[in-house]
Amino acid sequence: MKIPPHLLLILATILWGGNFVIGRAVTGEIPPFTLSFLRWCLAFVVFFPIAYKYVKRDWTQIKQHWPIVIVFALTGVASFNTLVYIGVYYTTSINASLMNSLTPIFLYIFSFAFLKIKVSRNQIIGTVISLVGVLFILTKGSIDNLIHFSFNVGDLIVIVAVVSWSIYSLLVKQFSDRLPGFSTFLISIVIGAIMLLPFSAYELATLESPIIWSGKTIGAILYVGIFASIVAFLSWNKGVVAIGANRAGIFLNLIPVFATIFATIFLGEQLYLAQIIGGLTVIGGVILTNR
Repeated sequence: MKIPPHLLLILATILWGGNFVIGRAVTGEIPPFTLSFLRWCLAFVVFFPIAYKYVKRDWTQIKQHWPIVIVFALTGVASFNTLVYIGVYYTTSINASLMNSLTPIFLYIFSFAFLKIKVSRNQIIGTVISLVGVLFILTKGSIDNLIHFSFNVGDLIVIVAVVSWSIYSLLVKQFSDRLPGFSTFLISIVIGAIMLLPFSAYELATLESPIIWSGKTIGAILYVGIFASIVAFLSWNKGVVAIGANRAGIFLNLIPVFATIFATIFLGEQLYLAQIIGGLTVIGGVILTNR
Protein backbone atom coordinates (compact mmCIF):
# COMPACT_ATOMS: atom_id res chain seq x y z
CA MET A 1 0.00 0.00 0.00
CA LYS A 2 1.45 3.33 -1.07
CA ILE A 3 1.00 6.11 1.48
CA PRO A 4 0.28 9.55 -0.07
CA PRO A 5 3.18 11.99 0.48
CA HIS A 6 0.97 14.54 2.23
CA LEU A 7 0.05 11.94 4.86
CA LEU A 8 3.73 11.10 5.33
CA LEU A 9 4.52 14.78 5.94
CA ILE A 10 1.65 15.10 8.41
CA LEU A 11 2.84 11.94 10.21
CA ALA A 12 6.33 13.43 10.57
CA THR A 13 4.98 16.67 12.07
CA ILE A 14 2.73 14.74 14.48
CA LEU A 15 5.75 12.78 15.73
CA TRP A 16 7.93 15.89 16.00
CA GLY A 17 5.13 17.72 17.81
CA GLY A 18 5.04 14.87 20.31
CA ASN A 19 8.79 15.24 20.86
CA PHE A 20 8.31 18.61 22.60
CA VAL A 21 5.63 17.16 24.87
CA ILE A 22 7.63 14.04 25.71
CA GLY A 23 10.65 16.18 26.66
CA ARG A 24 8.44 18.19 29.01
CA ALA A 25 6.69 15.10 30.42
CA VAL A 26 9.88 13.43 31.68
CA THR A 27 11.48 16.61 33.06
CA GLY A 28 12.92 15.69 36.45
CA GLU A 29 12.82 11.95 35.70
CA ILE A 30 15.63 11.75 33.16
CA PRO A 31 18.22 14.53 32.63
CA PRO A 32 18.37 16.20 29.19
CA PHE A 33 21.83 15.10 28.01
CA THR A 34 21.11 11.51 29.01
CA LEU A 35 17.71 11.52 27.31
CA SER A 36 19.30 12.84 24.13
CA PHE A 37 22.20 10.36 24.35
CA LEU A 38 19.89 7.37 24.85
CA ARG A 39 17.66 8.68 22.06
CA TRP A 40 20.45 8.60 19.50
CA CYS A 41 21.87 5.30 20.73
CA LEU A 42 18.48 3.71 20.16
CA ALA A 43 18.11 5.51 16.83
CA PHE A 44 21.48 4.07 15.76
CA VAL A 45 20.41 0.52 16.67
CA VAL A 46 17.20 0.91 14.63
CA PHE A 47 18.72 2.78 11.68
CA PHE A 48 21.96 0.80 11.31
CA PRO A 49 20.37 -2.23 9.54
CA ILE A 50 18.69 0.17 7.09
CA ALA A 51 21.65 2.40 6.26
CA TYR A 52 24.90 0.50 6.89
CA LYS A 53 25.10 -0.83 3.33
CA TYR A 54 25.23 2.73 2.02
CA VAL A 55 28.14 3.81 4.22
CA LYS A 56 30.75 1.67 2.42
CA ARG A 57 29.51 2.89 -0.94
CA ASP A 58 29.51 6.56 0.10
CA TRP A 59 32.59 6.59 2.37
CA THR A 60 34.78 8.51 -0.09
CA GLN A 61 32.24 11.34 -0.33
CA ILE A 62 31.85 11.46 3.45
CA LYS A 63 35.63 11.69 3.98
CA GLN A 64 35.88 14.53 1.48
CA HIS A 65 33.40 16.58 3.52
CA TRP A 66 34.34 15.37 6.99
CA PRO A 67 34.21 18.82 8.68
CA ILE A 68 30.66 19.38 7.41
CA VAL A 69 29.56 15.97 8.70
CA ILE A 70 30.92 16.91 12.13
CA VAL A 71 28.92 20.15 12.03
CA PHE A 72 25.84 18.08 11.05
CA ALA A 73 26.40 15.94 14.13
CA LEU A 74 26.95 18.94 16.41
CA THR A 75 23.97 21.02 15.26
CA GLY A 76 21.39 18.45 14.16
CA VAL A 77 22.07 15.55 16.53
CA ALA A 78 23.92 16.72 19.65
CA SER A 79 22.65 20.28 20.10
CA PHE A 80 19.11 20.77 18.85
CA ASN A 81 17.14 18.18 20.79
CA THR A 82 19.32 18.47 23.89
CA LEU A 83 18.69 22.22 24.04
CA VAL A 84 14.96 21.62 23.55
CA TYR A 85 14.95 19.12 26.44
CA ILE A 86 16.79 21.65 28.62
CA GLY A 87 14.50 24.49 27.50
CA VAL A 88 11.23 22.71 28.32
CA TYR A 89 12.45 22.37 31.90
CA TYR A 90 11.88 26.13 32.22
CA THR A 91 9.11 26.81 29.68
CA THR A 92 6.03 25.03 28.38
CA SER A 93 6.10 22.60 25.49
CA ILE A 94 3.55 24.87 23.75
CA ASN A 95 5.93 27.84 23.89
CA ALA A 96 8.85 25.66 22.78
CA SER A 97 6.98 24.37 19.73
CA LEU A 98 5.87 27.87 18.80
CA MET A 99 9.50 29.05 18.95
CA ASN A 100 10.34 26.19 16.57
CA SER A 101 8.15 27.88 13.94
CA LEU A 102 10.92 30.46 13.56
CA THR A 103 13.13 27.96 11.71
CA PRO A 104 12.25 29.19 8.16
CA ILE A 105 12.85 32.79 9.28
CA PHE A 106 16.35 32.00 10.53
CA LEU A 107 17.00 30.09 7.31
CA TYR A 108 16.23 33.21 5.26
CA ILE A 109 18.39 35.36 7.54
CA PHE A 110 21.38 32.99 7.35
CA SER A 111 20.95 32.52 3.60
CA PHE A 112 21.11 36.28 3.17
CA ALA A 113 24.00 36.80 5.63
CA PHE A 114 26.30 33.96 4.60
CA LEU A 115 25.26 32.92 1.10
CA LYS A 116 24.33 36.39 -0.16
CA ILE A 117 20.98 35.08 -1.39
CA LYS A 118 18.69 38.00 -2.15
CA VAL A 119 15.74 38.50 0.18
CA SER A 120 12.39 39.53 -1.28
CA ARG A 121 10.03 42.13 0.12
CA ASN A 122 7.63 39.38 1.23
CA GLN A 123 10.44 37.67 3.13
CA ILE A 124 11.37 40.87 4.97
CA ILE A 125 7.74 41.65 5.85
CA GLY A 126 7.09 38.02 6.85
CA THR A 127 10.18 37.99 9.07
CA VAL A 128 9.05 41.15 10.88
CA ILE A 129 5.54 39.74 11.34
CA SER A 130 6.90 36.46 12.75
CA LEU A 131 9.22 38.26 15.16
CA VAL A 132 6.27 40.37 16.37
CA GLY A 133 4.39 37.12 16.96
CA VAL A 134 7.27 35.69 18.98
CA LEU A 135 7.45 38.89 21.06
CA PHE A 136 3.71 38.59 21.66
CA ILE A 137 4.18 35.04 22.96
CA LEU A 138 7.14 35.94 25.17
CA THR A 139 5.36 38.93 26.74
CA LYS A 140 2.01 37.08 27.01
CA GLY A 141 0.46 39.93 25.07
CA SER A 142 0.89 42.35 27.97
CA ILE A 143 2.10 45.93 27.48
CA ASP A 144 3.32 45.93 31.08
CA ASN A 145 5.39 42.81 30.41
CA LEU A 146 6.77 44.48 27.29
CA ILE A 147 7.80 47.60 29.25
CA HIS A 148 9.47 45.49 31.97
CA PHE A 149 10.61 42.88 29.48
CA SER A 150 12.74 39.94 30.55
CA PHE A 151 13.21 36.67 28.69
CA ASN A 152 12.14 33.34 30.12
CA VAL A 153 15.42 31.42 30.13
CA GLY A 154 13.65 28.36 28.69
CA ASP A 155 12.37 30.34 25.70
CA LEU A 156 15.89 31.68 25.12
CA ILE A 157 17.38 28.18 25.20
CA VAL A 158 14.79 26.93 22.70
CA ILE A 159 15.57 29.87 20.39
CA VAL A 160 19.25 28.84 20.51
CA ALA A 161 18.11 25.31 19.64
CA VAL A 162 16.16 26.66 16.66
CA VAL A 163 19.26 28.58 15.48
CA SER A 164 21.23 25.33 15.71
CA TRP A 165 18.61 23.45 13.69
CA SER A 166 18.49 26.24 11.11
CA ILE A 167 22.26 26.02 10.59
CA TYR A 168 21.92 22.25 10.20
CA SER A 169 19.06 22.62 7.69
CA LEU A 170 20.93 25.23 5.67
CA LEU A 171 24.03 23.03 5.42
CA VAL A 172 21.95 19.98 4.51
CA LYS A 173 20.42 21.98 1.68
CA GLN A 174 23.82 23.27 0.52
CA PHE A 175 25.48 19.85 0.53
CA SER A 176 22.55 17.70 -0.56
CA ASP A 177 24.18 17.08 -3.95
CA ARG A 178 27.52 16.10 -2.38
CA LEU A 179 26.57 14.15 0.75
CA PRO A 180 24.17 11.17 0.45
CA GLY A 181 21.32 11.24 2.96
CA PHE A 182 21.19 7.83 4.64
CA SER A 183 24.90 7.23 5.16
CA THR A 184 25.55 10.83 6.24
CA PHE A 185 22.72 10.67 8.77
CA LEU A 186 24.00 7.38 10.21
CA ILE A 187 27.54 8.74 10.62
CA SER A 188 26.12 11.96 12.12
CA ILE A 189 24.22 9.89 14.70
CA VAL A 190 27.44 8.11 15.73
CA ILE A 191 29.46 11.34 16.04
CA GLY A 192 26.62 13.16 17.82
CA ALA A 193 26.23 10.35 20.35
CA ILE A 194 29.99 10.45 21.05
CA MET A 195 29.70 14.22 21.65
CA LEU A 196 26.84 13.67 24.10
CA LEU A 197 28.53 10.80 25.99
CA PRO A 198 30.74 12.85 28.39
CA PHE A 199 27.85 15.18 29.29
CA SER A 200 25.54 12.23 29.94
CA ALA A 201 28.25 10.52 32.02
CA TYR A 202 28.65 13.70 34.09
CA GLU A 203 24.89 13.84 34.74
CA LEU A 204 24.77 10.20 35.76
CA ALA A 205 27.80 10.62 38.04
CA THR A 206 26.76 13.84 39.79
CA LEU A 207 22.97 13.68 40.12
CA GLU A 208 21.65 11.85 43.15
CA SER A 209 18.84 10.13 41.24
CA PRO A 210 19.71 10.74 37.58
CA ILE A 211 17.03 8.47 36.10
CA ILE A 212 13.73 7.47 37.68
CA TRP A 213 13.02 4.31 35.75
CA SER A 214 9.34 3.74 35.03
CA GLY A 215 7.07 2.83 32.17
CA LYS A 216 6.87 6.53 31.33
CA THR A 217 10.63 7.08 31.03
CA ILE A 218 11.14 3.86 29.04
CA GLY A 219 8.25 4.82 26.77
CA ALA A 220 9.73 8.32 26.32
CA ILE A 221 13.11 6.90 25.26
CA LEU A 222 11.44 4.50 22.82
CA TYR A 223 9.30 7.29 21.39
CA VAL A 224 12.10 9.83 20.83
CA GLY A 225 14.58 7.18 19.68
CA ILE A 226 12.35 5.37 17.19
CA PHE A 227 9.34 7.47 16.23
CA ALA A 228 10.60 11.07 16.57
CA SER A 229 13.97 10.16 15.04
CA ILE A 230 13.76 7.33 12.50
CA VAL A 231 10.08 7.07 11.52
CA ALA A 232 9.65 10.86 11.29
CA PHE A 233 12.93 11.26 9.39
CA LEU A 234 12.08 8.59 6.81
CA SER A 235 8.49 9.83 6.41
CA TRP A 236 9.62 13.42 5.95
CA ASN A 237 12.33 12.57 3.42
CA LYS A 238 9.98 10.44 1.35
CA GLY A 239 7.34 13.19 1.36
CA VAL A 240 9.88 15.85 0.39
CA VAL A 241 11.13 13.76 -2.52
CA ALA A 242 7.56 13.30 -3.74
CA ILE A 243 6.29 16.91 -3.65
CA GLY A 244 9.44 19.05 -3.29
CA ALA A 245 11.10 20.88 -0.40
CA ASN A 246 9.31 24.20 -0.89
CA ARG A 247 5.82 22.70 -0.81
CA ALA A 248 6.76 20.38 2.04
CA GLY A 249 8.19 23.18 4.18
CA ILE A 250 4.75 24.62 4.92
CA PHE A 251 3.84 21.40 6.74
CA LEU A 252 6.37 22.29 9.49
CA ASN A 253 3.81 24.82 10.71
CA LEU A 254 1.71 21.86 11.89
CA ILE A 255 4.29 20.99 14.59
CA PRO A 256 3.11 23.63 17.12
CA VAL A 257 -0.51 22.71 16.33
CA PHE A 258 0.02 19.06 17.25
CA ALA A 259 2.32 19.93 20.17
CA THR A 260 -0.36 22.24 21.58
CA ILE A 261 -3.06 19.57 21.25
CA PHE A 262 -0.87 16.95 22.95
CA ALA A 263 0.27 19.33 25.70
CA THR A 264 -3.27 20.37 26.63
CA ILE A 265 -4.56 16.77 26.58
CA PHE A 266 -1.68 14.87 28.21
CA LEU A 267 0.15 17.48 30.30
CA GLY A 268 -2.74 19.72 31.23
CA GLU A 269 -0.91 22.80 29.96
CA GLN A 270 -3.16 25.83 29.64
CA LEU A 271 -3.44 27.46 26.24
CA TYR A 272 -3.51 31.25 26.52
CA LEU A 273 -4.99 33.69 24.04
CA ALA A 274 -1.57 35.34 23.66
CA GLN A 275 -0.10 32.01 22.51
CA ILE A 276 -2.89 31.53 19.96
CA ILE A 277 -2.54 35.06 18.57
CA GLY A 278 1.27 34.96 18.64
CA GLY A 279 1.41 31.49 17.11
CA LEU A 280 -0.94 32.42 14.28
CA THR A 281 1.12 35.57 13.68
CA VAL A 282 4.36 33.56 13.50
CA ILE A 283 2.83 31.04 11.11
CA GLY A 284 1.29 33.81 9.01
CA GLY A 285 4.70 35.47 8.68
CA VAL A 286 6.29 32.18 7.64
CA ILE A 287 3.59 31.59 5.02
CA LEU A 288 4.17 35.09 3.64
CA THR A 289 7.93 34.51 3.37
CA ASN A 290 7.22 31.39 1.30
CA ARG A 291 4.99 33.16 -1.22
